[in-house]
Amino acid sequence: MLAALAYLSGCASGAKMENMVYDGPLKQYDTHLADNMGLTKVSGGEETNPAWTSEIDDDAFSGALKESLTAQGLLSDNGRYQLEVVMVEVDQPMFGLDMAVTTHIKYILSDRENGNAVVMDETIAAQYTATLGDAFAAVKRLRLANEGSGKANITALLDKLSALQIDPGEISLTQ
Repeated sequence: MLAALAYLSGCASGAKMENMVYDGPLKQYDTHLADNMGLTKVSGGEETNPAWTSEIDDDAFSGALKESLTAQGLLSDNGRYQLEVVMVEVDQPMFGLDMAVTTHIKYILSDRENGNAVVMDETIAAQYTATLGDAFAAVKRLRLANEGSGKANITALLDKLSALQIDPGEISLTQ
């Protein structure tokens, strides 16, 4: 019985960066954002304890975000617009057949050439559910749900950025 329990539980591993990268089509962005965004800091993530549960750490999420922004033609080392990211909360189930994870991530985009004026300050909540059909082991289902939720959150950020209109004297989101 202990061997079966060990097999079903396994060791937890953290969310993998490559599984959180947005891989959808190229979106349209305001020309002011093109190759003009820097990523200043990603914080709030947690390291995974292999004896406990899968988590999303800062490095994995930062790497996924950098790759996603680069693929969309937005990331620059010396970008005028600076993005700060705070993982506010990651809602995870303790157990279950379907593992639904919701990430709550705050994105703050500021204009460093305009006194660090805040261009966008949004907290995005994104959910993803991994089912028994995705993975038999609960620890793997939770990791897949973490990755799926992280990817969904990055996708929602890219949607927000594509709706952002920047004019020299005015900044707004299109509806």
